[in-house]
Amino acid sequence: MPPFAALKANELPSDITAMTATQLSVAIRQRAVSCREVMRAYLARIERYNPVYNAIVSQLDTDELLGLADVADQDLDRGIVHGWMHGMPHAVKDLANVRGLPTSYGSPLFAGTIATDDDFSIARIRTAGPIFIGKTNAPEFGFGSQSYNPVFGATGCAYDAALTAGGSSGGAACGLATQMLPVADGSDMMGSLRNPGAFNNVIGFRPTQGRVPDPSGDLFYQQLATDGPMGRNSEDTFRLLCTMAGMHPTSPLSLRDSLPSAEHFVALPLRNVKIGWLGNYSGYLEMEPGILALCESALHSLARSGAIVEPCAPNFQMPRLWETWLTLRHWSANWARPLYDDSATRELLKPEVVFEVEGSLGLTAERVYAAGTARADWFRALGKLFAEYDFLALPTAQVFPFPKDVHWPPRINERDMDTYHRWMEVVIGGTLGGLPIVNVPVGFDPQGRPMGMQLIGPFGEDRRVLELARAYEQVTNFLDQRPPM
Repeated sequence: MPPFAALKANELPSDITAMTATQLSVAIRQRAVSCREVMRAYLARIERYNPVYNAIVSQLDTDELLGLADVADQDLDRGIVHGWMHGMPHAVKDLANVRGLPTSYGSPLFAGTIATDDDFSIARIRTAGPIFIGKTNAPEFGFGSQSYNPVFGATGCAYDAALTAGGSSGGAACGLATQMLPVADGSDMMGSLRNPGAFNNVIGFRPTQGRVPDPSGDLFYQQLATDGPMGRNSEDTFRLLCTMAGMHPTSPLSLRDSLPSAEHFVALPLRNVKIGWLGNYSGYLEMEPGILALCESALHSLARSGAIVEPCAPNFQMPRLWETWLTLRHWSANWARPLYDDSATRELLKPEVVFEVEGSLGLTAERVYAAGTARADWFRALGKLFAEYDFLALPTAQVFPFPKDVHWPPRINERDMDTYHRWMEVVIGGTLGGLPIVNVPVGFDPQGRPMGMQLIGPFGEDRRVLELARAYEQVTNFLDQRPPM
């Protein structure tokens, strides 16, 4: 694709919803399409397909949205462009607040609650000029990599609506893959941008910790989750990242460096780039058959283009990493203690929330300190790998998309999963390292189920990770394989 500034209207797809977000931005600014035409095209697609997939929730009235699109066109008539997303429809993950829209968190306790203010990252997206059309579905309070909840139901995989879209940014990923959204925001604690990216064959990017600041709540200790972007390709993903990212003075751990303009985003030259393949951590992780083979085949595509791919392993006891995760995850869930303590509200909490809160009740300072020390040791172990490799790679999930009426896989192969999230253990290394990670697609199994691979970079190297993803897109065609609708 030509650089953003060089795109011409006659080079754009005729189908509005088939345009990438970058192409759509050009088409709107060059007046090749009106904001009203864009809104009508997306609303028609949502009306046709959302009843099947259930990705978009709390959608605003059609006439209201068309009226907002008319206002965006009137601004263009006056030469006013509010940003690169001017007039584009955008739906926000239902764990974040958008002024004037419901925030349900997938919970009957909060269903229909109208937000009075934007969350910080959403406020930054608003400055880029989109029209907020509604929310994207997510699991209750974001617990679990399966986007179902008692308020809106389950979101289906874009490639088979009977399967899960993953989570917790499942509605966002499915909305992207089915072309009901041009670009999407989400959040990631335990793979919540990466897992649904893999399950829907789109790009999901977890930024370096502190790249997208959150100046609310605990500013120092709770450093597991982060907001981030998703896109149909790496360029759109980087463009939204640039919108969401940037230091904030009241977020002390936010990064002080700046990302370059999205116009400078290019594919990383692959020759002699060294990639360490972590695989299944030398047999520690159980994987559904076919996942490792798809990832290794995709890595061969990089190797044929000049990259050096070698197997590697961290010098770390992986059970210790899981224990670290359990401790810090329990600790981070203590915010729900008031809901747990009230017997009336406890009855309305999903079992996973209860599990996490009860796990937090007996935590001691000694155990939390040990988890913090282990996390630091893990970061140092990764640092030793990055002294030898430019990037690390491993699968994004340990199972392919499963039926959406199954809350979580009880076993992988013959190994029982002892918690609701053990089947996603593959993502905790990147989270605990606070590193930039992109999910890239690696293809499909014989049943047509998508899978992805995590490409991980050193701390702070968000741009290079996404530029590696762009180079990967140029030597593979997985993103071109859109779902049969």
